[in-house]
Amino acid sequence: MCGIAGILTTQPGSADLERVLLQTQKELRHRGPDDAGLWIQPASIAAFSHNRLSILDLSSAGHQPMSTPDGALTITFNGEIFNFLELRASLERDGIQFQSHSDTEVILRLYEKHGRDCVKQLRGMYAFAIWDERDRSCFIARDPFGIKPLYFAQSAGTFIFASELRPLLSSGLVPRHIDSAALARYFLTGSMPEPHTAVDAIKLLEAGTTLIWKDGQVQQHRWWNFHFASGESSITREEAIRTTRAALVDSVEHHFVSDVPVGVFLSGGIDSTALLALAHASGRRNIQTFSIGVDDSSRDESRMARRTAEHFGTRHTEMRLDADKARELFREFLNAVDQPTIDGFNTFTVSALAREQGIKVVLSGLGGDEMFAGYPSFNKLPSLDRVSKALGPFKGIAGQALQMLSGHPPLVRLGSALCDGGTLPQLYDAFRGIFSSRHARVLARHLTGEEPPRVPDSSRDETPATPSPRDAVSVLEMSRYMRNQLLRDSDVMSMAHGLELRVPLLDVSLFHAVSSIPAQYRLEQGKQLLLAAVPEIPDWIRNRPKGGFLFPYEQWLASPDWRALFEKELGDIPVPLTNWYQRWSIFVFKRWRAAVGL
Repeated sequence: MCGIAGILTTQPGSADLERVLLQTQKELRHRGPDDAGLWIQPASIAAFSHNRLSILDLSSAGHQPMSTPDGALTITFNGEIFNFLELRASLERDGIQFQSHSDTEVILRLYEKHGRDCVKQLRGMYAFAIWDERDRSCFIARDPFGIKPLYFAQSAGTFIFASELRPLLSSGLVPRHIDSAALARYFLTGSMPEPHTAVDAIKLLEAGTTLIWKDGQVQQHRWWNFHFASGESSITREEAIRTTRAALVDSVEHHFVSDVPVGVFLSGGIDSTALLALAHASGRRNIQTFSIGVDDSSRDESRMARRTAEHFGTRHTEMRLDADKARELFREFLNAVDQPTIDGFNTFTVSALAREQGIKVVLSGLGGDEMFAGYPSFNKLPSLDRVSKALGPFKGIAGQALQMLSGHPPLVRLGSALCDGGTLPQLYDAFRGIFSSRHARVLARHLTGEEPPRVPDSSRDETPATPSPRDAVSVLEMSRYMRNQLLRDSDVMSMAHGLELRVPLLDVSLFHAVSSIPAQYRLEQGKQLLLAAVPEIPDWIRNRPKGGFLFPYEQWLASPDWRALFEKELGDIPVPLTNWYQRWSIFVFKRWRAAVGL
């Protein structure tokens, strides 16, 4: 896991490549504190930088940017390739010789042999750029789920990219202007939907997409998307359980590949417990686990996590958070925010804990709710969709009536969605949302001084056809809430501490296996398929009601010190604020804007 950056230009003398990339290295050092490298193409039309967190091949042979012996290809790579040993063995059988034991060199050699189709063989989380001197082009790729980010901007013949947004802003090569439409979308749903970012000129390469730069021209190609089996499959439930079990075991095994110890983030939920149970079943012992305890018994999962850790014999470490300790860490969290977010503080705190204990790699259970129907949305949204369709031409009238219920924000958002058309993606935004579309626009105008274009309609986003409404909800959860918020925050907040966070439940091989199972089994409410596939999950986790892990923000914000922290930024807001995440979204945006000087 690392921090990468690069510049491509058609005018070699127009940008001080070395100066700019040394600045990005400085700003990305938290992502890779173990080593740093810089490479400039002989004609000075391309340059890469790299900050390394050493996980595989800890020797200097893993240094990046890395070039082939003939200098024809050069790569800067962020992420991990979990099937690199199999790929390396295949390439060696073809006579290719390696200079290192790293997965980086495997990507380079795979590209050398297969060109741009190399991504179809990669199993992992990644964002990388390969300079090809043979035709002076640059090939850039991002993993299917969007686990690893890559931001880019184009201006005056220069293309610049980096693992985070802030280094691009500080380069001096990017116009510094807030995207008011993306900001409205943030207040509507809680995140900036890729490819949009908070800054007009900066885009996020979309998940499962490649980009080719050549002579100042850019072409993008989406090579991967979600696909689910039709409901006509003859597979039995027992076969579905066996398929899921085998795929889970295989994914966990691959995600433990490392030259340093691998820990586990352990909550009181099914997903992280399943990972630990599978690791234990494979013979792994003495695993380090980490959890957070809070000063609210209704939200505290630490007792459950502690009991599970004892059951599986882990070396367990716990952090206790009260309002004072949380406020202290919250100030550090604000400095780590790369884009405005309504989440991420929990990952920031538990990542700090793991890094303090000397761990550089952890597994997270993120993805289980989206893959195996762990959210209420899997039941509620199909029902709302049926109601919306039944209303037909009366959607607008019903929506206007609901919007009059100003004391009930969820109903106001639902009314706004019905007025806008009432499609399943719009209903999803209302279900997951923060503000109504009208209030989101008002906030964006108030905070930028600009009238935002109409809030982007998520129903127009590129989404694949699905065989059932529950499959459609799964795609929406994975491609919106998970990708735009959970994964983005997980990357930024773990890497703020130089910690690699791996997500075995978002493995492409696992997805291909499980997506072949019809929704009637795969998306049975309560993650029944996952529970059946991992019988080692203890009863106290298995029978626990679904709650979700949240810090007691309402309780903290009621304390004088927390309230004082927020009140200064929220005094002039022109819309009603009825809950903590509305306050949080505005507060974090204003602090982020001040930090980056916009």
